[in-house]
Amino acid sequence: MGPLIVTEDPVLLDDLLRLCAAAGARPLVLATLPERRGEWEAAPLVLVGDDAAARLERAPRRPGVLLVGRDQGEPAVWQWAVRIGAEHVLRLPDAEAWLVDRIADVVEGAGRSARTVGVVGGRGGAGASTLACALAVTAAAGGSRTVLVDADPLGGGLDVLLGGEQAEGLRWPAFARSRGRMARRALEEALPELHGLRLLSWDRSDTAAVPPQAVRAVLGAARRGGGTVVVDLPRRAGGEVAEALAQLDLALLVVPAELRAVAAARRMAAVLAPEVRDLRVAVRPTGTPGTPGGGLAPDAVAALLGLDLAGVVPYDPAAAEAQETGTPPGSGPRGPLARFCRELWGRVASPAPEGRTEAWAQEEPVRRGDLFRAALGEAWTPAPGGAAA
Repeated sequence: MGPLIVTEDPVLLDDLLRLCAAAGARPLVLATLPERRGEWEAAPLVLVGDDAAARLERAPRRPGVLLVGRDQGEPAVWQWAVRIGAEHVLRLPDAEAWLVDRIADVVEGAGRSARTVGVVGGRGGAGASTLACALAVTAAAGGSRTVLVDADPLGGGLDVLLGGEQAEGLRWPAFARSRGRMARRALEEALPELHGLRLLSWDRSDTAAVPPQAVRAVLGAARRGGGTVVVDLPRRAGGEVAEALAQLDLALLVVPAELRAVAAARRMAAVLAPEVRDLRVAVRPTGTPGTPGGGLAPDAVAALLGLDLAGVVPYDPAAAEAQETGTPPGSGPRGPLARFCRELWGRVASPAPEGRTEAWAQEEPVRRGDLFRAALGEAWTPAPGGAAA
């Protein structure tokens, strides 16, 4: 069932029908409150034109009512929003992108957003890609719908690490022109499937970046419908990196337990901390702490960085050998790396809060990415959206 549109304004109706078509929805259009019992309550979303608000004053209160028009500066509009219990007051065309996302949520059934974890090395060679793969493999083995995203074009390709460089499916360059909302199912069906997960990696071309808008569209689609998304992040700044950081629930900074690695990781942490909801350090031991050349204690590494300790990444000799044959990290369920990943998922990776829709997920990167883009000297314009009534 599609959204319910209530309006007699022909221009507004044309706009709302166009937006519904863009979201793949087939709406029911009425001029006033439905006469048939249950239609008002059953509609997953109600779009009320500002011309029709007065006719709905006695309508039963329900969630998912949006008051839509082209001039929302009049105080009377906000008074009617309160009277009909509207959740948002939207002005077109400014709020069109937001509204398409909200309508599309109705079509796809947004539910919870996927728990989204990014992994980045405190220095080069820290083992971040290995951990990202292992986290994704163990999540998929546990029955979670899982998407692994290789956001590091200079990393060599996670498809190689998973033994799937010949697997059929699209890579990042195919999505370079993506904008706006992308269908979750279409994305998943286009990606290679390896070891029970979907993988978005790079091809062997010279493409070394995709536009920020494409990153937002792809990650937004991957996050819809729940499950798990793991992002292998690059150790560099850029607009596309800002978009990825903005959609993370948790970022893991992988740091070897040595002084130079900690020094490098402090600079990385300073860039990441303002842009992610939760930044923690995963320490990779380099020996026995307290012995000559044994490295720093994990707690000491966390204290030097001023971050919470997510855990100690164990050395897994079987995983290191398996990579030579294309066996993915973490695929041995009894191995120490797989055990670490399962414990980590249970300890720190919580799904996105209830009640957050994809419309929120699309707005959040704009807000959280502002500081990051400003630090890069990039111009940005906040996307117009709905204002809470």
